[in-house]
This record gives sequence, C-alpha cells and structure tokens, in this order.
Amino acid sequence: MHPAAAAGAAAGRLVHFAVSGTLGGLIIRGASKAAPKVKPVARRALVNGLAGGIVSGRWLGSAAEEARLKAGDMVAEARSSLGEEAAPPSAVSVEGDDHGHEH
Repeated sequence: MHPAAAAGAAAGRLVHFAVSGTLGGLIIRGASKAAPKVKPVARRALVNGLAGGIVSGRWLGSAAEEARLKAGDMVAEARSSLGEEAAPPSAVSVEGDDHGHEH
C-alpha cells in the first residue's frame, strides 16, 4: 500500500471519529436541555452510531489488507511471467538501523 494511501485512510478514520464524537456530544447536550427524558435515548443512539463506525472502520481495514495482498499476488505473478523472482513480502532492508539493541 502506498504510504500516502495509508496516511489518507488513517486521517479519514480520525476525522470520522472526531466528527462523530463532536456531533454526538452536541446532540446529547441539546437533548438534555430540551427534555431530560431524551438524554438516555440520545446517548444510546450515539453509542450505537459510534459502534457502527468502529465496525465499519474494521471492515474497511480488512478490505484494504485483502486488496493489498491480492495486488501483491498479481505483481508476483507478473514478475514470474517475466522470468524474475519475486521477493517475499517480508523482505525488508534494515541496513544502518541501529536502535539500541542486538537482533
């Protein structure tokens, strides 16, 4: 996955949760001022909406990972058809990575 795409997806999730939380807070505040009996219902609706957002975020993350894996498979197949050997997905260069402990 391209780093910009990953950053965009993360930013989208953060914005979604921030907007949901802000709007939900305003709804609950307005509902509690309008009618005290509405507050528990509004809170329950907000919690259910946030839970739905969390589930949707997880589903989107899963779908993105599946798409990344399928794309990697196609790239490997394309390299194979050209007679090249595809690098395994875990092959990462870590030269010069000195972060204070031995591997």
